[in-house]
Amino acid sequence: MYLYIPVDFFMPVSAFLTYLSLEKNYSTHTVTAYEKDIQQFSQFLLDTFEESSLVDVSYALIRTWIVALVDQGISNRTINRKISSLKAFYKFLLKTEQIKASPLAKHKALKTAKKVQVPFSQKEVTQVLDELSYGDDFASVRDKLLVELFYSTGMRRSELINLKLQDVQLASAQIKVLGKRNKERIIPMLPSVKQTIEKYLPLRLQSVKDATEPHLLLTNKGVKLYETLVYRIINMYFSKTSSKVKKSPHILRHSFATHLLNEGADLNAVKELLGHASLASTQVYTHNSIAELQKVHAKSHPRNKGTKK
Repeated sequence: MYLYIPVDFFMPVSAFLTYLSLEKNYSTHTVTAYEKDIQQFSQFLLDTFEESSLVDVSYALIRTWIVALVDQGISNRTINRKISSLKAFYKFLLKTEQIKASPLAKHKALKTAKKVQVPFSQKEVTQVLDELSYGDDFASVRDKLLVELFYSTGMRRSELINLKLQDVQLASAQIKVLGKRNKERIIPMLPSVKQTIEKYLPLRLQSVKDATEPHLLLTNKGVKLYETLVYRIINMYFSKTSSKVKKSPHILRHSFATHLLNEGADLNAVKELLGHASLASTQVYTHNSIAELQKVHAKSHPRNKGTKK
């Protein structure tokens, strides 16, 4: 389907996207997502109302788009994300004095069901890392290192894929991670991870396609890993030990945070390790910790001992 984008679209949107990229340090992927959402709204205005300007838009027009998206069967979560893109756009227009008020100033997000992320248990992770049989070949050692890095650092999938050789500091046992908005953080390296890296590096050297390749983790063809392969590797190994529906890199990140909190780690420390900008983002991982505390409380509190159930 041919997508017509009116001339009026480019100037304010282009400036907004540049702002996101240069001033907010958003990733290319994130900027592209914003652009796509705004383009879709622009196309809707043109097709439905023959309106080409995004600047002089009322909330009524945006509300009509929301209704159209609902009628298409788009989930509330996805719709909220699209409206969030528009909200950021109009906030930018307000900031740059291109409008006097945002049409979304009083908008309330659609209700969504809370997504419950069930982490792997410590037993399941232990089974994958310590009880499964790994070979000594390049792919097997790489796969084990990939699992260890996710679980011992809590890295995002994109962060792990983009990890470079120079980011791994064996002497100081630290890993430098480049997170969202190009924010760097340093994560300690566990001794077991260091051992696996030392075993992996000579195998990597033999497998690398280009000697100048900077990335740590490579495919079997000796080039940079890609997202679907990382997902397949995690899913394959955890399918052997876990019956959970979702077995993904993000669940390993979730497990990292939950297990640290269950063991008494400080919430602010976990926030820094995860690379979260706000504590609110980290608090979503605390529900499992609270459940663990409830068990301890029920088992240990003197007022609960001897109580008949």
